[in-house]
Amino acid sequence: MDLLAWLQTGLLFGVLLLAIKPLGAYMAKVYGGQRTLLSPLLIPCEQLLYRVGGVDADEEMGWQQYAVAMLLFNLAGLAMLFTLLCLQHLLPLNPRNLPPFTWQLAFNTAASFVTNTNWQAYGGETAASYFIQMAGLTVQNFVAAASGMAVAIALIRGFARRRTALIGNFWVDVSRGVLYILLPISLLAALALVSQGVIQNFAPYRSVPLLQPSAVDTPLGQATVTEAILPMGPVASQEAIKMLGTNGGGFFNANSTHPFENPTPLSHFLEILLMLLIPAAFTHTFGLMVGNSRQGWTLLTIMLLLLATAFLLLYRAEVAGTAPLARAGIAGGNMEGKEIRFGLAATSLFEAATTATSCGAVAAMHDSLTPLGGLVPLSLMLLGEVAFGGVGAGLSTMLAFAVIAVFIAGLMIGRTPEYLGKKIEVLEMWMAMVVVLAAGIVVLAFSALAMATPSAVAATANGGAHGLSEILYAFASMANNNGSAFAGLNAGLDFYALLGAVAMLIGRFVPAVAMLAMAGSLAAKKYVPPSLGTLPTDKAPFALWLVLVILIVGALSFFPALALGPIADHLTTVGGR
Repeated sequence: MDLLAWLQTGLLFGVLLLAIKPLGAYMAKVYGGQRTLLSPLLIPCEQLLYRVGGVDADEEMGWQQYAVAMLLFNLAGLAMLFTLLCLQHLLPLNPRNLPPFTWQLAFNTAASFVTNTNWQAYGGETAASYFIQMAGLTVQNFVAAASGMAVAIALIRGFARRRTALIGNFWVDVSRGVLYILLPISLLAALALVSQGVIQNFAPYRSVPLLQPSAVDTPLGQATVTEAILPMGPVASQEAIKMLGTNGGGFFNANSTHPFENPTPLSHFLEILLMLLIPAAFTHTFGLMVGNSRQGWTLLTIMLLLLATAFLLLYRAEVAGTAPLARAGIAGGNMEGKEIRFGLAATSLFEAATTATSCGAVAAMHDSLTPLGGLVPLSLMLLGEVAFGGVGAGLSTMLAFAVIAVFIAGLMIGRTPEYLGKKIEVLEMWMAMVVVLAAGIVVLAFSALAMATPSAVAATANGGAHGLSEILYAFASMANNNGSAFAGLNAGLDFYALLGAVAMLIGRFVPAVAMLAMAGSLAAKKYVPPSLGTLPTDKAPFALWLVLVILIVGALSFFPALALGPIADHLTTVGGR
């Protein structure tokens, strides 16, 4: 990287680190029910929500009740969004008179946005009206993110509380997440993005004459194009929450490569920062709520290490280019599918961040990455998106890995398996394994089913190892609730629409219920003071051990599939084919 790229990268991480402590402390106050700067303005809104919903804010829930509330809330969101999509042609703010979604695509899209995946098997500007973008998709961007944050807070309470069956109130946690955290930051972010040129309007699509007519091939022969249709819409308001909530669904099909979503280097910088902001701050929130801030900083260090390593590997692979480019004597790296406005370094950082979190917004064509470059975002998703992961979900998965690491270390060196003063026993281990392995099992099983289905294989744009990578990436993205894609796959096929919806629902809600079960079990335990037999979990040796456990679990689960996909693709390219 040149000096400017190093300065931009350093500035991004510097701003992120400066924001973690104040935002993390603010989030701890919000979920702890303490007064904040926004309380005089938002408490009346919060109380109105409780009155309308019949919620007693002082009544807490056990983990079963919390899980049922979470599932019912998201089921209602799924049904509402599915209905809106199927009735799109009857709803207002549809200047292009777009038709309704098919039921298969509506189910896939509803499952996608409710699970915070935002996988899109359609082009936003050609399929979704302004009303659907706002009342359907943007609303789910807020509440799906708040739901994931609520589950993480419940898990943190499980570690922090002693001898109780209560882990909080789901309705209160979701309301506070939206009102106090997501909404204020999104408003500021939307204004910042508008200042950079991200559009925000209700204007009809515009026909603009081309300076130079262009000849294109059509099924009926060659035609001359003299004008372009420029889509309009309320983009900035959706862009802000899609990045902040690690949702990722784009207003436009091109997502964050579109100049109306990501017009300048500063907007690019802001969007990367928004993706990382809440997942990073959650580590400090965790440390404060369990009464040991060093625990939070330890997890943050691990996340930064994993993200920085992934970024450097991806950048190195794209700068090196491919063997055919090298044999042709073409220098400058692999620029196919890249943002020439931002360069390889900034684009590589965006792609690493979007797959390390569960955002899935893209600023490059992942299908055009080198085989080893494509291996990096694929691996980040398959590792469970723990660096930094989705809002709430990333921290929860990291804590599940920490539980496993503590238990294995206890078996190896004879120490008591304890984490944060709580004994790790059979139930915690089972739930941690469900959190870590549920999505992986879905990825491998569904990818195998797709490879055995001729129509699913035919939907790939490439054959051989790269075609397998497209399928593996698709299910890795859906099951891990990421939403990005290689984009060489015809995701509109009913096979992928229906099976993908199932993958997204399993990948989101099975681990969420397991986390809540773990939270309930931990909250009921007594606190065990540290002793000579306790493994210190806020020191460098444990941090390195935890990284090793994450990598070993990932390698044991997915190395054969990766060897047949991107690794074989790389070796084939090097071999001159």
